[in-house]
Amino acid sequence: MYEPENLKIDKDLEGMSLKSIQEHFKLYQGYVKKTNEIQDGLKTADKSLANGVYSVYGELRRQESFAVNGMKLHEVYFNIINGDGVSKGILKELIEKDFGSIDAWKDEMVATGMSARGWAILAHDWKDKKLHIYGSDAQNVGAVWSATPLVALDVYEHAYFMDHGTARKVYIESFFKNLNWDYLNNMVTKLGLDKKSKQ
Repeated sequence: MYEPENLKIDKDLEGMSLKSIQEHFKLYQGYVKKTNEIQDGLKTADKSLANGVYSVYGELRRQESFAVNGMKLHEVYFNIINGDGVSKGILKELIEKDFGSIDAWKDEMVATGMSARGWAILAHDWKDKKLHIYGSDAQNVGAVWSATPLVALDVYEHAYFMDHGTARKVYIESFFKNLNWDYLNNMVTKLGLDKKSKQ
């Protein structure tokens, strides 16, 4: 059974109100709950009835990836939006190495966030050992195997409508102004990616 993480934000952020963040966090808690329900349901669903058109087992499997990815991406999201937005450290070095500059990386993230329907994700791909930006139209559409999300930008409307209405780009700019680079760099170190910066 998964347990939801605690929300570590207790005040308005720049361009992101506490009320909006709290309401958004409730959706994350729902993904944790549904992940547990689905995985429990899979234990008792009749596997003998599984088929490609419809079965309870098949539908649970299809929705499992949506719920699990929703849970995990939101955990990244809520842990990285309580900072001062000033790029620094190991991740900055890695971004500059793979994208040329922070500005070039940000331009790609913004363009991906404006064109994706769900998420713009900076991930480390373990196959080529590089950073990539992936766009996801839904939490279970666009995920790339063997790639670990580092920066997860939620661009579903629920992430910004309360504060910004349809002004998605204003919200995206707020997201970058609140990035917690200390947390990001700690994540990079835990993954052992700090060694890559010295190669």
